[in-house]
Amino acid sequence: MSGVKARSWIKVKEFVGLPKRDDFEIVEKELPALKDGEFLVEALWNTVDPYMRTNELSNKVGSPMVGGQVAKVTQSKNKDFAVGDVVVGQFGWTSHSISDGAGSIMSAVKLDPTIPLPQSTALGILGMPGATSYFGLLDICKPIKEGETLLVNAAAGAVGSAVGQIGKIKGMRVVGFAGSDEKVAYLKSLGFDAAYNYKTVPSLEAAIKESCPNGVDVFFDNVGGDFFDTVLRQMNTFGRVSVCGAISQYNALEPRKGIDVSSITLIVKQLKIEGFIVTRWLDQWQGAFKEMAQWIQEGKLKYRETVFEGFDSMYDAFVSLFKGDNIGKVVVKI
Repeated sequence: MSGVKARSWIKVKEFVGLPKRDDFEIVEKELPALKDGEFLVEALWNTVDPYMRTNELSNKVGSPMVGGQVAKVTQSKNKDFAVGDVVVGQFGWTSHSISDGAGSIMSAVKLDPTIPLPQSTALGILGMPGATSYFGLLDICKPIKEGETLLVNAAAGAVGSAVGQIGKIKGMRVVGFAGSDEKVAYLKSLGFDAAYNYKTVPSLEAAIKESCPNGVDVFFDNVGGDFFDTVLRQMNTFGRVSVCGAISQYNALEPRKGIDVSSITLIVKQLKIEGFIVTRWLDQWQGAFKEMAQWIQEGKLKYRETVFEGFDSMYDAFVSLFKGDNIGKVVVKI
């Protein structure tokens, strides 16, 4: 069996600034015959996510780009994975992969047939971004009482849009910032109490004070940089900050200096600031997804996808994340 030719996107240069097309090569190779316990998958959907830009977390020169994928089992010598099964796993930017089901980050998992949602959602709202939203808000920030104010930036993305809606489900007052008027309209359609285009507001600080007159209780940060500093100054005593991403910094040519907020402010306001990687809760993901799927079916949680077509469009999909072109989750239909 096997004898299949696989195509893979290989990172051939360290990224400097925004990743360039010649930082990658598409390489084709024939896969070997399956060993006992292995199975072969063919990609159906691939994901691109901002963390893939960070050399510290993922991709090394000379290696295939990492990432999640929804795939179909086409050959198998593994009793747990039959031909025709649809699975989600960390197969990377590849067209075909051989796996034994295990993984350094997470094991391959068959899609839950009881959840009547599109396969691509296993890479978005019911995948890593959804889990990030759920645990980053509920476990780290722990909404205490109804009416608390939640501020989220990059709020029209896969993570931010879900964070805001989960906040609303939990009775919070939600304020979102995004990078276009179209995205602001999208946030308002999701039920955000206030939404702003951070690129056009005269003053970010003034917009926060206007929308959060009683201060910010919970801040879910996807951006970092000056935005992070500005919100910290508006936090209430015992405020909680979930540090999820720093997309404003990923393509920076020079590292940014430290937080431009006095440590006295952090002490006096008794702030909790915590960064996280969502695989911390990997054993709890499926339970969270069942609850989120129920919210989706009840109309309480909505999602949107930006879909690119074809394996060769992986690069274009990836860089779109840093140009602010997408609303919701970016996926590639193979």
